[in-house]
Amino acid sequence: MSRTFSLEGENAVVTGLSTGIGRAIAEALAREGANVAGDYQKDAEGAAITRGLIESHGKDSLILQGSTADEAHVDDMADQVVERWGSLDIWVNNAARIFVKPFLEIETEEWHGLLAANLHGYMFGCRAAARQMARQDGPGRIINITSQSSIQAINGFSAYTTAKGGIDGLTRVLAMELAQYDITVNSVAPGPTDTPLNKTAWTPRARATYIERIGLHRISVPEETADVVCFLASHASRFMTGQELLVDGGLSINGNVGHAATSVEGGEVED
Repeated sequence: MSRTFSLEGENAVVTGLSTGIGRAIAEALAREGANVAGDYQKDAEGAAITRGLIESHGKDSLILQGSTADEAHVDDMADQVVERWGSLDIWVNNAARIFVKPFLEIETEEWHGLLAANLHGYMFGCRAAARQMARQDGPGRIINITSQSSIQAINGFSAYTTAKGGIDGLTRVLAMELAQYDITVNSVAPGPTDTPLNKTAWTPRARATYIERIGLHRISVPEETADVVCFLASHASRFMTGQELLVDGGLSINGNVGHAATSVEGGEVED
């Protein structure tokens, strides 16, 4: 592995690593050479599996229980990483929950509860990471997992999409503010991905529609997002900041509605 893409000697945090995309990111970062810390809220068994995957690549792990909506927990996680390994080089904000409900039926506490984890937790993570990275020699990498759903509107996703759109704006502003410290801030927006989080939100019809609309005609797997995160965490992305990378198989650019092929040479002419 070229040093350009290697993460050997780096220390990373991945929030929400007990399953799905978070687990895939944690393992991928370890595979490329990083020690990996992270957290989970309820799934201790899943977190133990992730720990095993990290350590199977010969890397150290530090996994804590807590909610990213709790800023004290997030700050403590950053402090423990530095105490254990000496530096904090990569921070991936991933922990989130899905919430699908018509806007007119959403209760105020439901709205705030969704934003607490899906938006405020990202702010806490960015702040904890940036404060530490700004004190260190060498570059820092902050990577936010957003969503393709913030680009293409989906009914019932008003709170979820508001959070993801907010993260995209936060990413761009922090990219400018933190550039002076050699900290890059980018985001990765997965499209439809086979994760436990999506099992409760997808009907068979929704899955079939996604497969039809995605240009590559299949649902993504978490490892495909994780590999893009590894690129952004590496030296190869050193001149990229404030960008959102879509990993959606072409879903967001699909404007096909079934036009008939032009039948007259030179194209149709309107009189």
